[in-house]
Amino acid sequence: MTRECPSPTPRSGAPLSGSVLAETAVVFAVVLSIHAAVWDRYSWCAVALAVQAFYVQYKWDRLLQQGNAVFQFRMSANSGLLPASMVMPLFGLVMKERCQAAGNPFFERFGIVVAATGMAVALFSSVLALGITRPVPTNTCVILGLAGGVIIYIMKHSLSVGEVIEVLEVLLIFVYLNMILLYLLPRCFTPGEALLVLGGISFVLNQLIKRSLTLVESQGDPVDFFLLVVVVGMVLMGIFFSTLFVFMDSGTWASSIFFHLMTCVLGLGVVLPWLHRLIRRNPLLWLLQFLFQTDTRIYLLAYWSLLATLACLVVLYQNAKRSSSESKKHQAPTIARKYFHLIVVATYIPGIIFDRPLLYVAATVCLAVFIFLEYVRYFRIKPLGHTLRSLLSLFLDERDSGPLILTHIYLLLGMSLPIWLIPRPCTQKGSLGGARALVPYAGVLAVGVGDTVASIFGSTMGEIRWPGTKKTFEGTMTSIFAQIISVALILIFDSGVDLNYSYAWILGSISTVSLLEAYTTQIDNLLLPLYLLILLMA
Repeated sequence: MTRECPSPTPRSGAPLSGSVLAETAVVFAVVLSIHAAVWDRYSWCAVALAVQAFYVQYKWDRLLQQGNAVFQFRMSANSGLLPASMVMPLFGLVMKERCQAAGNPFFERFGIVVAATGMAVALFSSVLALGITRPVPTNTCVILGLAGGVIIYIMKHSLSVGEVIEVLEVLLIFVYLNMILLYLLPRCFTPGEALLVLGGISFVLNQLIKRSLTLVESQGDPVDFFLLVVVVGMVLMGIFFSTLFVFMDSGTWASSIFFHLMTCVLGLGVVLPWLHRLIRRNPLLWLLQFLFQTDTRIYLLAYWSLLATLACLVVLYQNAKRSSSESKKHQAPTIARKYFHLIVVATYIPGIIFDRPLLYVAATVCLAVFIFLEYVRYFRIKPLGHTLRSLLSLFLDERDSGPLILTHIYLLLGMSLPIWLIPRPCTQKGSLGGARALVPYAGVLAVGVGDTVASIFGSTMGEIRWPGTKKTFEGTMTSIFAQIISVALILIFDSGVDLNYSYAWILGSISTVSLLEAYTTQIDNLLLPLYLLILLMA
């Protein structure tokens, strides 16, 4: 978000600054709301986790200030440990509740595993922070020990042996991914963002391995397998090429040709056979049949192609404008960057209304394309590497302080995660009534509408700043109002949405997430949709 005044601001990582305390208050409000809605031993674990994460976050912030963290993290934000630690546990809790209400015991247990995995990953990050803090903070260690002991005791008596093994597998993958990716990608993440992103990738990788090894029992939807294979395949491809190009220059034609050849080998020799084993049919034929199955899908694909062309034209126009400008501006204005938010909203709303499975698959393909193009840009792969570096440099902001440009990928993830994460077997028979009917729109509301309106109005008309931040009161209020108007429009145009008079909860959820946006220094494109998703599912 960039609705700021030009005056400098204090470092976000300042211990117990007003913005950090306000962010903490908002996160605790969400945790207590979910606790009140669920009210079982798992929700008490979530409360204990939040308490210890608050204390450990202070230690992480101090480590970042002193430069004593093991890896190089993004410096323009605080650690963000508390908001990131609570995403997976809270999502697992609300998934468990929804699937229990829908009478689906398998996904009810799966929700518990998701919550337990999120708690295990968060506790590991807390132990890591305290382990490298000198002198050792005795009081915080006691709080972490008490919270961890309660969580481990309850999970020990709630999970089966197989579920415990699954949690430990994800934790092991998370540890290795942390060591590899945080070393290869310095300054790309805060500790909280690393926890959220790498924890999610670790869980996806473990699920793919598990389903590949238990193929007889894996009778899932092909689109789910498609997402799992694409995400894991792109991550493994990045690790492979990062390791390879340590020993050779990636900017030469020979390296570029090798990159494209190896991409074809990995795609045709690993990813496609892996997907074929899971869905038990030719992946390319299945994808073509899926995309062109109905006339509606053909119309949507044509419409999305036009929007993609429009987005490319915006990039070219802004770069041409920079080239002809005498001021030699190095960054696009806030409004120019928000054009892409509006294009994404225009992309997702018709997909949610008319064909969600198609949107699910199209977003997966788009994610693969975005990540591949980022590899091309990062490794300077010919012939497009240097061109992409030049074109995208205009849209950098303070969050792109590392070697990777991730904001556009985070925007896609923020819009897509509410579509991907809906437990579809638990949403039959009208169990997505009330506020839960807006769950697929969580990304559209939080990022596409709320974040965009807040940024534009806050940067142009904002005068009253929230204490300790560069965000404005006017931007937050217009954001809430715009999201309420959007909900009213969704009710008009989407006949499948029936709110059942749950307007107070919807207003409270939107307001809470808007306040979180005002105070958080984490990647709002990723964090806000997840919190709105959790609140709406509750």
